Amino acid sequence: MGYQAGEFDIIVIGAGHAGCEAALASARMGCKTLLLTINLDMVAFMPCNPSIGGPAKGHVVREIDALGGEMGRNIDKTYIQMRMLNTGKGPAVHALRAQADKFLYQQTMKETIEKQENLSLRQGLVEELIVEDGVCKGVITKSGAVYYAKAVVLTTGTYLRGKVIMGELMYESGPNNQQPSIKLSENLRSLGLELVRFKTGTPPRVNKETIDFDKMEIQPGDDNPKTFSFDFKAPPQEQLPCWLTYTSANTHEIINSNLHRAPMFSGAIEGTGPRYCPSIEDKIVRFSDKPKHQLFLEPEGRNTSEYYVQGLSTSMPEDVQLSMLRSVPGLEKVEMMRTGYAIEYDAVVPTQLWPTLETKLIDSLFTAGQINGTSGYEEAAGQGIMAGINAARKVKGEEPVVLSRSDGYIGVLIDDLVTKGTNEPYRLLTSRAEYRLLLRHDNADLRLTPIGYQIGLIDEERYQRFVNKQEKVRNEIERLKQTKVRPEPHIQQLLKEAGTVELNNSVDLYSLLRRPELAYKFVDQIAPSEVDLTDEEKEQVEIQIKYSGYIEKQLLQVEKLKKMEAKKIPEDIVYEDIHGLATEAKQKLAQIRPLSIGQASRISGVTPADLSILLVYLEQYNKVVAARYS
Repeated sequence: MGYQAGEFDIIVIGAGHAGCEAALASARMGCKTLLLTINLDMVAFMPCNPSIGGPAKGHVVREIDALGGEMGRNIDKTYIQMRMLNTGKGPAVHALRAQADKFLYQQTMKETIEKQENLSLRQGLVEELIVEDGVCKGVITKSGAVYYAKAVVLTTGTYLRGKVIMGELMYESGPNNQQPSIKLSENLRSLGLELVRFKTGTPPRVNKETIDFDKMEIQPGDDNPKTFSFDFKAPPQEQLPCWLTYTSANTHEIINSNLHRAPMFSGAIEGTGPRYCPSIEDKIVRFSDKPKHQLFLEPEGRNTSEYYVQGLSTSMPEDVQLSMLRSVPGLEKVEMMRTGYAIEYDAVVPTQLWPTLETKLIDSLFTAGQINGTSGYEEAAGQGIMAGINAARKVKGEEPVVLSRSDGYIGVLIDDLVTKGTNEPYRLLTSRAEYRLLLRHDNADLRLTPIGYQIGLIDEERYQRFVNKQEKVRNEIERLKQTKVRPEPHIQQLLKEAGTVELNNSVDLYSLLRRPELAYKFVDQIAPSEVDLTDEEKEQVEIQIKYSGYIEKQLLQVEKLKKMEAKKIPEDIVYEDIHGLATEAKQKLAQIRPLSIGQASRISGVTPADLSILLVYLEQYNKVVAARYS
C-alpha cells in the first residue's frame, strides 16, 4: 500500500483556485491541513484568461473576501488593470474586473499559502482515495505516500483524464502541458461516482513586439480604480492598457475553408464545451451572418511579452491558427508564442453532492471547482471556500454552512449545481440570480461578513471595522430622514442646475435623494454630514435610499423562500411510496434527495402539483413520527 507519510485533519487535492481557498479556509479555522498539488510551480495558475472578475464573477470574488477568503486580496496586490463594468446600468449589475499579472498572482498566492499556520503545501500526484465503510479516510500518491485525514476535498480542475486537442494532434495532458491525473479518475469511477466528459479551450498567446497597436483601439483602466477586498487596501498599481480589434472577412474565410480540420466538427472532441464561451470556429459557424467578432489583446504580466487573444479560443491546427491571427487588423506580422488548444476532462455529476459540497455516496469527501462541472476561476474559488469551511466544520463536529440563493451568488451557484445539475461547463451569470438587486457588488460585506466572523475567518479587529461602517451608514440614512430643507433661493438654484424639479414645500433630504437625477454629493453639498464618510459608505447610503422600494419587494420574496426552505424533508423519505407523485418527480426527487421543499421546488421535472402532494405526505409523515416519540 505504500508508506505512511502523515496524518491531517483535512487533505485538499489540487492547488488551483478552488484548492487554494479550501486549504486556506480550513487552516485558518484551526484544522491541520495538507494541500497536495501535481506541480508546486502551478499553484493558483491561470491556464486561460489572465483576469479576475466581471459580471456575477466579480460579485463572487467580493463574497469570498467578505467571508474571509483570499482571491480578492491577492488580485488587489497583483492587478495590472482594474475596470468597473456596466456603470451605465443599475448597481445590481455593476461588476469589477481586473487584468492580472498572472505570474505575480501565482507567486503571491503561493507565498500566502506557504506562510499560513496549520497548512502544509506538498508536491504529489494523488492516484487513489482511501475509503473504508463508505467514509473517505485519506489518499495514496503515485510515489506510494499514504496520507490519512478526517476529511478530503477534491479540487482537481481539468486534470482528471485530461486530453489536449489541437487539430489532428491529441495527447494526454493537463492544462498548459502539465501531467494529467489518470488513475484518480478511474478510482472515482470504481468507487461508484458518476463522471461526465466536458471540454474547455484557450486561445493562442502572441508576442507583444510583433503587434501593431496603432490599428487597434486602446482600452485603459479606470482613473480611480476600486478594489475587490473590503478590508485590505493594497497600494494603487500602475495600469497597463488592453486593446480592441476585430476578426476580418479573411479570418472567417480561413476558418470556413479549414473546418474539415477542426476537431469541433470532425468528431474528434467528445466533451461538451461551454455555451457562453464558444471557440472562434464555433462562433463563425453559428453566427455566419456576423461580418466580424471582437477580439481583446490582454497583457499576461508586466515582465512578459505574452499577450492573450481574448475571443479567439480555438482547437484548430497550429498552421491554421497562425493564418487566422495574421488575418486580424494589427496582427498582420504577429508571432505566435503559444498555440491555442481544447482540453477534455472528467467532471463529477454535481447532483451527487449535498449543498455542503460533500458527496452523498462517500462520507467526508468534498468536491469543489471545475471537477463539479463549472468554468471560471471565480466559480471554482467560491466553491473552494465553502468546501473548506464545511470540511472544517465537519471535522470539528459543528453544523455546516449553506448559503441560500438570497445570501449570495455563491449560494446561487452551488444550489444550481446540486439541485439542477449541468449538461455543459456551468458559468455564473447575473440572470441566474432571482434576487440580484439584493446580491450587489457593493454590499457583499453586509451580507456575508457576519457569517465569516461567526465561523472564525474574520478576526475581531476587521469585524469591528465592519460594524462601524454599518453604523455610520445607518446613522447617515437616519440623519437624511431628519434633515429638512426649505424652498430657499439658493436651494432652488442648485436643484435647477442639477436638472431636477424645484421645491414647493419643505422636504427631507432622504426624499430628495430618491430622485433619480440626484446623487449623494448633492445632498451632502446642501447639508454636509458631521461624520467623515468613505466613498464606499456614501455609495451604500445612496443605493439603499434610491432602491429602497425595490429592495423591500425582494426582501418579501426572500421571506417566502425562507418559509419554503424551513420545511425540511427527512433524509429517509422513500419517494416511490408517495402515491400521486409523477414518475419523473419520483425519479428526480430520489436522485437529488432535496433537504427542503424550497430545494425540491427548483428541481427540473418536479411540478407544483408534485409539491402539493409532497407537502400533504410530509404532514402525515411528521404526525406519525411525532406520535411514535410521544
